[in-house]
Formats: sequence, structure tokens, C-alpha cells
Amino acid sequence: MLREQLTTALKDAMRAKDTRAVATVRLILAALKDRDIAVREKGVMDGVGEDEVLAMLQTMIKQRQESIRLYEQGGRCELAEQEQEEIDVIRRFMPTPIEGDEMETAVKTTIKEIGASNLKDMGRTMAALKERYPGRMDFSKVSGIVRASLV
Repeated sequence: MLREQLTTALKDAMRAKDTRAVATVRLILAALKDRDIAVREKGVMDGVGEDEVLAMLQTMIKQRQESIRLYEQGGRCELAEQEQEEIDVIRRFMPTPIEGDEMETAVKTTIKEIGASNLKDMGRTMAALKERYPGRMDFSKVSGIVRASLV
């Protein structure tokens, strides 16, 4: 479904002559194709799943956020704006993010469901959260919540 959204978005952006969206969607499709080729070696002919695509999109957003920070430090505001525009395009394909109290509730519910009780269970808890909420949480923030909940 997400692959179809990407190809449709590329066509729409080309019709609208939205160069930023065209370039960004092409980058996403190229990265997706690279991942599909990589998993073929492992015998998976259908390509990567939706959860892996969402994780890839989340990684792309993080990369651009880091670039924005560096561009702003270097006084290159026009490049930071371009990166922000790319983030906006990428976010079109992601589900609504889980934040704040909803994130804490999801973490606590997952901890109860898998029976996690101490910090040794942090890896298992994070894996369960990544499986249940792919692309919907900032897992760098989640790890702090998980750590505080398991102490």
C-alpha cells in the first residue's frame, strides 16, 4: 500500500511540477529499491515489509534533522529550509506519530503485556515496541521512558 502511495505521489508531484517533492519521493523509492535488492540475497523476493519501509522513512527524517542542525550552525539557512521541505514530504507517508502521554501509556502497556520487570528486559521491550509501532514513535525518546519504567 505504501509503495503504491509513493508511486502515485511521484506522478502527482511531477504533474504539479513540485521539484522538491519529486526529488524527495525519488530518493525514497531509490532507497526502497536498494533495500529490496539487499533482501533478495536472503531469499525474500517480495521486498521489504511495510514496517521496514516506515523505519527507513523515520531514519531519513532523522538524517535530515541532523543536517538541519549542522546547516544552522554553519549559517546555511537556505539548505536547512530545503532539508525541512524534504522532511515535510517524507512525513506525508508516515502514520500519525505517538507522543506524550499516549507514548507513555503504550510503553507501560507493552511492559505489562510482555512481563518485563527490570533493565535486563529493556531490549525485549524495545523490540516489542518497534514491532507494534513501526514509524510512529521516536525510539530515542521511548528508550528513556522504558528505562525509567523498568528501574
